Amino acid sequence: MLVDNGVHGDSRVQKIARSAADAGWEVVLLGLTAGDPSTWRLGDADVRLLPMPDPLARGSALRRTAVRFLLRRSAGPTPTPATAPTPVPARRGARAIAFGAVRRAIRPYERARTAFWLRARGDRAWRRLEPALWDYEEVFGPVVDALAPDLIHAHDFRMLGVGARAKARAAAVGRRVHLVWDAHEFLPGIKPRRDNPRWLPAHRAHEREYAPYADVVMTVSGNLAELLRQEHGLAVTPTVVLNAPLAGTSADAPDLRALCGIDAATPLLVYSGAAAPQRGMDIMVEALPRLASAHVAFVVNADTDPYVRRLVTRAAALGVADRLHVLPYVPHDQVVRFLSGADVGVIPIHHWPNHEIALITKFFEYAHARLPMVVSDVRTMAETVRATGNGEVFRAEDLDDFVRAVRTVLADPAQYRDAYDKPDVLDSWTWERQAVVLDDVYRALLAGSAR
Repeated sequence: MLVDNGVHGDSRVQKIARSAADAGWEVVLLGLTAGDPSTWRLGDADVRLLPMPDPLARGSALRRTAVRFLLRRSAGPTPTPATAPTPVPARRGARAIAFGAVRRAIRPYERARTAFWLRARGDRAWRRLEPALWDYEEVFGPVVDALAPDLIHAHDFRMLGVGARAKARAAAVGRRVHLVWDAHEFLPGIKPRRDNPRWLPAHRAHEREYAPYADVVMTVSGNLAELLRQEHGLAVTPTVVLNAPLAGTSADAPDLRALCGIDAATPLLVYSGAAAPQRGMDIMVEALPRLASAHVAFVVNADTDPYVRRLVTRAAALGVADRLHVLPYVPHDQVVRFLSGADVGVIPIHHWPNHEIALITKFFEYAHARLPMVVSDVRTMAETVRATGNGEVFRAEDLDDFVRAVRTVLADPAQYRDAYDKPDVLDSWTWERQAVVLDDVYRALLAGSAR
């Protein structure tokens, strides 16, 4: 099993590895670390984190630096001390303006370069546009070959190429390897991970090249499955394995309210998950002055994230710093019990294509915590909340409408909690049910293989 992160904090990957091992499969989960290699057991699964050098990524960065240098030189000579302004602020401003001008010149260059290589190489163009993808091959490839697996479960788009190449190498020596590609998101619909014109075209080309190698494509929602089928011309619609939580929860989860220093009567709104501007968390901070005694808890991946720090600073400017609490993740099997201490689960995400097509992990976690929800009007989630009756929908990025929705839920939370008692609502949103689907996929691929 392959994943391009450190495993910790990736509940889907952890649940899949552990469930497969519980079902009797021999599982080795390979992830990445920026430090020394490490190993541990996840239930009966063997987890190994491999150090990630990035010589090609650094080489690509150096090439971009060289382009900036040449463009700066082409703009003319650097002013001599006799002609340059002397005050320090002015010189800093001049450098900022110069850098902005260089950056504007670089982007057309990068777009032209991207278009050239796509025309010249087609889907193989990623080798020129995003050579850092080879760094993953350098790290994972030799280890996968040494393990000689019968099945590779490749998580998301970067690991697809690693798994496909390992499958091809095995076939070249007469060994059959099955490849499961687990697409966590729709690549054409995501916000690019880096601010340059090459990132998305390069990664899409990489994905298109290797998608045909997958024996089974797996994903997180029916809508995403259909988009993947159309994008890659798949003969079979991908199998859906929801990002649902375990039905059973740990009894030793921390007390959310105690960590926030509030009593049971204080209204508490929680946001759990990755922190990023497109996640819309700022609206929760902006609403605090208008929500009387309510508190907000951000359960996020890093309290040092620049976006999170900006939100903390903004809360202080609004005079509500004492009502904003930034807390770290808990282990995935404690999440539901931990979140159940809140009054409202909030999902304020903005309108991005990937946000429209799936019920994200925190939706299911809030549901099993029996939290009333306040969610933005992204398509799939809004439709589900309206149909289920477990919360209120507000217009994304609309502060007034967000405040209205929160006040409505806090006025009568019991009616929203009662929605979870409807037949087959929570039962269909459990990891235990998803694990059966996962095991069926493996069994069908490896029928007759030793386990």
